Amino acid sequence: MCEIARVSRTGYYKWLKSLKNKPKDYNDYILIKEIFEKGKSKYGWRNIQMKLLEQGIVMNHKKIVRIKNKYKLITKIRRKNPYRDIMKKTREHRTFNNVLARNFKQDVPRKVFCTDITYLQFNGRMAYLSAIKDIASREIIGWNLSLRLKMDIVFDTIKNMKKSEAEASFKNILIHSDQGFHYTSPGFISKVKELNMVQSMSRRGNCIDNAPIESFFGHFKDEVDYKKCRTFEELRGLTAEYINYYNNKRRQWNLNKMTPIEYRNYLFSVNSPK
Repeated sequence: MCEIARVSRTGYYKWLKSLKNKPKDYNDYILIKEIFEKGKSKYGWRNIQMKLLEQGIVMNHKKIVRIKNKYKLITKIRRKNPYRDIMKKTREHRTFNNVLARNFKQDVPRKVFCTDITYLQFNGRMAYLSAIKDIASREIIGWNLSLRLKMDIVFDTIKNMKKSEAEASFKNILIHSDQGFHYTSPGFISKVKELNMVQSMSRRGNCIDNAPIESFFGHFKDEVDYKKCRTFEELRGLTAEYINYYNNKRRQWNLNKMTPIEYRNYLFSVNSPK
C-alpha cells in the first residue's frame, strides 16, 4: 500500500499515530472544513456559523475564527469591481454647458479665461503643463508644471492665477475648459465656486471649442526646446522663462503688434469709463 501510494512506511505510521492523538478541536475542524470547501473557500465565519446552525450546531464565532486560522482555511476575498468605482466617481463629477460657444473675440480683459493641460516629453520622462489664458489679451495668467496628473496640478494652477491691478477678485469671470477628469471633479468645481467664477465646458470631442489655449500650447512646443531638458528643474526654468517672454516680449500681429501685457493695458484704457 505504501509503495502504491508512494509514501514511506515511517511517514505512514507517523500519520496513524497522529490520528490517535487528534486535537480536541479536530472534529469541529472537519465540520468547518466541509462547509468551507462547499463554499469554494469563499465563506467567512458568519456564513460558516449560519451553515452550522442549519445543521443544529451552535458554535461561537471566536472558535470558528481560531480554527480557520489554525488550519489555514483562508477565505478568498471577492475582488472589488473597478467599474463600480468608476461609475461612482463619474456620478460625482459634473459637466457644464458651453457658455463660451466659441466666442473668442473678447474685447474686455479679465472677463473670459480658458484652461487645459498638455504633456511635455523630456529625457525619457513625461511632464504636464497646466495653464490659464485670458482670451481677450492672450496673457497667460496662471500655470503649473508637474510630473504627475493628480488634482494638485489644476488646484495649483488656480492658486497661481495673478490678479491685475484693475481687479479685486475673479468674481463672475468665465473659466472655460474641456470635459476632462480634472475639470469635472467636485474639488475643482468647489475651487471655482470659492472664487465666484462661472464654469463653461467644451462639447465632448470638440477641441476647437477651446482653441485659444490649444494655440498657446502649439506655440510653446514650436518655440521651446523642452525635449533637450535633462532635469525637471531645467524644464520648469525654461517654461517660466518662455511664459515671461510670451506675456511681456512676444509681439503678436493680431494684438496690434503688441505683447499680451501691453494689449491688456491698452484694452483697460479703452474700456475704462471717461
